[in-house]
Amino acid sequence: MPAYKIETTYNLPVYRQRSYEADTLEEACRAAIADEGWDDGEEDVDASGETYVSGIWKGADSANTGASIPIPSQFDELTRRWARHFEILLGLLKILFRGARTAQLPSLDWLARSAWAIARGEAILAGAPDPEGPPDAPKPSHVLVRLQEERVRVVIDVKYGNDRDFCGLSPDLVSDEEIQSACETVVATMDLSDAVGTAEFRAAMAAIRTAYRRLHPG
Repeated sequence: MPAYKIETTYNLPVYRQRSYEADTLEEACRAAIADEGWDDGEEDVDASGETYVSGIWKGADSANTGASIPIPSQFDELTRRWARHFEILLGLLKILFRGARTAQLPSLDWLARSAWAIARGEAILAGAPDPEGPPDAPKPSHVLVRLQEERVRVVIDVKYGNDRDFCGLSPDLVSDEEIQSACETVVATMDLSDAVGTAEFRAAMAAIRTAYRRLHPG
């Protein structure tokens, strides 16, 4: 039966209570943090952190001598797992924010990585191993058409000017909520499969022609 040298650690808070004279609360806090004297420090055993695995080596007497073994994620320090996960979530949020500013839909890669990040967060809460991943990025898709509520508003203005079937109803009486609801209904019910199929065929033919010209430059 193999033996493993396991190093476990817990963090023990040490505190001190000192008075600092300063013009503002922020200056007092900075002075306290910059103070390197800890002669009067006290250990707060009741507030010590959880025990976690900080090192693994194969062999009973191999600590700090042989090659270390990666620590399974569920045995790592919880605050460290959260810190790493924060960086992941922050990166995903930045991508989403940039897309929102340019009216771009989230990519399939972003959606896949977000699903993995959600699963990882749930694993951390449950004290379970990290899910495998992040997943490989799927092939990119391309937006063929976008229904914009601002342009629908323009069409309403034009329609009102050319069609008197709705006399007595001015364009400004059509609310933004009604336009949004109408757009959602059209997107959910309108079948664009023929148009998408035509676009896919045209893209395929264009790619074939480009590849042929590359392979037969003459």
